Amino acid sequence: MQNPLDYYKKYSEVYAVKTKQISSKLRWFSLLRLSVFALTAFGVYAMRLHWQVAVVIAVVGLAVFGFLLSKYTDLKTKKAINKSLVNINEEELKIAAGDFYNRNDGLQFQDPTHFYSLDIDLFGRGSFFQFINRTTIAEGGEALANALKSNNIVNISERQTAIKALSEQPEWRQLYSATSSLVAVETPAHNIINWLKQYKPFTTTFIKWLPLVFTVLSLLIFGLTIFGVVSSLGFIGYWLVFGLGITGVYLKKIGVLASHTDKVRDTFRQYATLLKLIEDAAFNSELLQEKQQKIKSNNQKASQVFKSFSKALDALDNRNNLIGAIFGNGLFLNDLKNAYRIEQWIKANATKVEDWFEVVSFFDAYNSLGNYVFNHAEFVFPEIVTSNAVIKANGLGHPLLDKNKRVDSDLILNNEQFFIVTGANMAGKSTFLRTVSLHIVMANVGLPVCAKTSQYAPVKLITSMRTSDSLTDDSSYFFSELTRLKYIVEAIKKEPYFIILDEILKGTNSTDKAIGSRKFVEKLVASNATGIIATHDLSLCELENELPEIKNYYFDAEIVNNELFFDYKLKQGICQNMNASFLLQKMNIV
Repeated sequence: MQNPLDYYKKYSEVYAVKTKQISSKLRWFSLLRLSVFALTAFGVYAMRLHWQVAVVIAVVGLAVFGFLLSKYTDLKTKKAINKSLVNINEEELKIAAGDFYNRNDGLQFQDPTHFYSLDIDLFGRGSFFQFINRTTIAEGGEALANALKSNNIVNISERQTAIKALSEQPEWRQLYSATSSLVAVETPAHNIINWLKQYKPFTTTFIKWLPLVFTVLSLLIFGLTIFGVVSSLGFIGYWLVFGLGITGVYLKKIGVLASHTDKVRDTFRQYATLLKLIEDAAFNSELLQEKQQKIKSNNQKASQVFKSFSKALDALDNRNNLIGAIFGNGLFLNDLKNAYRIEQWIKANATKVEDWFEVVSFFDAYNSLGNYVFNHAEFVFPEIVTSNAVIKANGLGHPLLDKNKRVDSDLILNNEQFFIVTGANMAGKSTFLRTVSLHIVMANVGLPVCAKTSQYAPVKLITSMRTSDSLTDDSSYFFSELTRLKYIVEAIKKEPYFIILDEILKGTNSTDKAIGSRKFVEKLVASNATGIIATHDLSLCELENELPEIKNYYFDAEIVNNELFFDYKLKQGICQNMNASFLLQKMNIV
């Protein structure tokens, strides 16, 4: 078993060394480029009286300069990736030490009307999302949040296999994340997809051939001029103006196209790299292999399709270079040629881009899940079963608690069984409810759970643990809670859910609360519901004597040497020790 901390320490150093080596090469390439430019300029000046020779020197010099520039750009990209890899490994070491509260907390994904996202610290500061999230693009973060909120109990084993497969490829995952972190997204993916689908081309088949014919004529005129057949350079000037005139007819439409492509150019270049990483990887998982197949288009790899589009976008961007715009359009009609290429690409691939973007986002999200497995090799993948026990776990704990301080519990909860959990304040009831909730959520996603062993019969989760009033909706706390409870009742009419409740009907008096809570639990049991309710109301525990589906459990508190002591152990029975009065006295409140 590979120790993740040792891995991160080793590779943070390895990538730091590579970054320094590449930086040294970059300095040499910069010096070499400058030398070639200087020599080319000197050669052109020295041969200024022999313009044919000067042109040859300029062309050769620019070609060499362009080659060196390309190599320099490649090295610069490699440096950026290696620098990102250093940051990734250093960040993992910080997170392992408990320093993760400055990361994206995903609070934008929290939904008060969702089955459980508001109640179980799934999003927000110190949340499960904040702890596991390693996504680098917005769509990947959204895909991860959707996976955590999906309540999907189908194909769990398939997801387990995919996540486990990714956990075993840390170098590939980190390279993907490092490359993805360089994606410059000015426009959200859904905006790009909508633009491509709705785009109306303005070029025709005639435009396909016009630049080619014009280029051949331009080269012919140049050749005739060089060999003295045409003696006047003025003819080239007239031809240049004629070419600019042709381009000018489409100038406005090309400008509109360029304004859109300029915003997505870097995105497509980087996505091409990400798609190639996915295509070239070897995955031992049907789900991951399905995603690989999804990015194939007529036996052509999506990375190649994206790369060709990226090159066309780069070519159109050259119109921003004044010299390139004048001579490129005047002699070769480059803007028309590039616009036609781009529009043909859009016509052929607009409907497929959404799938390709989805696959990139999928791997961005699933890399976070694979990374979580790599970091927690001691956790176990639940054995998916169809037995009567919904959850049968030994050593079940909360995954975000310090393992050296965490107190784990054993839990067996059968289908259509309901636990009533009582306990003193701060004894561990709420933590236990969130532990069970996260077990269900993590198991459904395909993640391993914080337990020594776990057998799990898949079930959807629904909770009511945190309710707040709303001034904007003019609703009281009590009404909001009743609305939530009605939501649960309506949901379990349609399909089975695992229900977790924490101290319901808090917005009314104790007598009314006791009566209402009792009736609500009776209704849930009559509906064949499964779940847990935590309460301070000991009268609710009497239901165990009346309904065989009800079982009482508790968390205890003791006063030892005038100090409050908690063992955080789940025990069967009813809590007898409450601590509110003691705490009021201890803190000199009363």
